[in-house]
Amino acid sequence: MLRRLVYILLLIPIACIDPYQVEVPEGEQLLTVEGMIHTGVGPQAITITRSVTYGSIFEALIRPVSGATVVIRDNEGSVTFLEEGTEARGVYFTPIDFRAEIGKSYNLQIQLSDGKVYSSLPERVESAPEIEEISLKTVTIPVEGETNPRSGVQLVSEINDPADQNNFYFWRLSPIVHVLETRPDLFVIRETRTPAPKACCNVCYRTEYTGNQSLFIAQDDNFNGLSTRIPAAFIEDNGLRFVNKLRVDLKQYAVSQEAYRFLRLVKQQAEISGSIFDPPPATIRGNMISLDNPDEVVLGYFMAAGESTKRIYIDKSDLTFRQNAGIVPDDCREEDGADINPPSDWNPD
Repeated sequence: MLRRLVYILLLIPIACIDPYQVEVPEGEQLLTVEGMIHTGVGPQAITITRSVTYGSIFEALIRPVSGATVVIRDNEGSVTFLEEGTEARGVYFTPIDFRAEIGKSYNLQIQLSDGKVYSSLPERVESAPEIEEISLKTVTIPVEGETNPRSGVQLVSEINDPADQNNFYFWRLSPIVHVLETRPDLFVIRETRTPAPKACCNVCYRTEYTGNQSLFIAQDDNFNGLSTRIPAAFIEDNGLRFVNKLRVDLKQYAVSQEAYRFLRLVKQQAEISGSIFDPPPATIRGNMISLDNPDEVVLGYFMAAGESTKRIYIDKSDLTFRQNAGIVPDDCREEDGADINPPSDWNPD
């Protein structure tokens, strides 16, 4: 009995100890510059942020950098000033009529509000081969523990690769536009769970920025001078995008060898599986440098590229596997980016 009482007395002070306050220093704020100028239509954008590597509180890990002076200069001395967006802090836009020119070299110059100056290394603009055709492939991806796989449409770019140059390719997608079908007749007042069917509207045209699901890049070492087909994009089927028709522009860029190497490293790091045998994530330096402190780490890459674009309409019948149609119990106009009227250039036929 005495021994048990001693144990209890020993435990009482432990329960009253205040938690130890650990002071964790805030991580280094790294300037990150992302963006591309190209031969396509503008405006074209450069995004400047600061990323916090770690800190005592995980808030605002990516902070937009406002109030900078951002300039694009070509090898002939022409200067173009970019203007910060009014609703997009840290995003700087070229004039709408600005286009990069094939054969010219460009560099990006940034002066922050504190006076620090950064510059990119020169990037030369190469011509991009035309996209001859876009073919489609339905892709299914098994999901562990699920009977229904993820799925979507892979876009394949068919090109005639030039034989007289070494080409490095990078693909992006425009915002998609798809027919959105909803069920306003099933609308329910959330607070009271009372059915309140709406008379309109069940068909809209929704503009949605999905981005590309991965980095799609290629170099022509194995097909230089040949006609070839290269996977260039993937659009996931979320049960709403392919219930009718979908439109997207595939943008094909001819980037520099240095930009391709940067993108390849980013892709490799993003695809690390995460096992204990994988190398730890590394800081991938781009082509931006600080003119005040050359040892400062600056993340991101400024690219200049030739662009070719091709538009495609995808019908639900083009897919060999589709997800079960999603149900949106509301007026389709209530969905973000949706409009009852089609875009003025909507022309699926």
